[in-house]
Amino acid sequence: MNGKAELRRHYRKVRLAHQREGDKIGRSVLPLIEQSISGSGHVGLFWPLSGEVDLRWLRERLPSQLGLPVADGSGGLQYRCWSDAPLQPDSCGIPAPAHGSPLGPDQLELLLVPALAVDQQGIRLGYGGGYYDRLRADPAWAAVPAWVVLPSACIAAKLLPRDPWDVPFTGWITEQGAGRPA
Repeated sequence: MNGKAELRRHYRKVRLAHQREGDKIGRSVLPLIEQSISGSGHVGLFWPLSGEVDLRWLRERLPSQLGLPVADGSGGLQYRCWSDAPLQPDSCGIPAPAHGSPLGPDQLELLLVPALAVDQQGIRLGYGGGYYDRLRADPAWAAVPAWVVLPSACIAAKLLPRDPWDVPFTGWITEQGAGRPA
């Protein structure tokens, strides 16, 4: 299994088979957030797609403001404040804030990002759109602590294929807690 497409198919199946771990993963996320933020900035969440961990309940528990990503359909990604205004599908069809100024990397204290897999060096395997990769290729965004959220069964035993623009993530959060790259 060497190609990214094959790896994506494999880890989608693995993630779906471990979907029941979502509540346990969520319980692992909250302590990390509470230890990592001061409350002065936003926490970047994600709207869950099928099989992804649903962290929307954090909206009721966190004192800091939350941000959601908004994809532009051509590879660009920005975060906007998640307010009480109704969400609308972004260009990828994912619910997102339709209005508001983009949040800069200096306004986000922490990013939580979905993944199909992550390896021991913190390289994430996503869906192939490259949205998070392009965002985090900017050094200012790469400096924001970013954690991949997924079941422990999706931590790759071997290194995942990587591209020159891939930036390792700070770590990963699973039902077993938080882990960091070796």
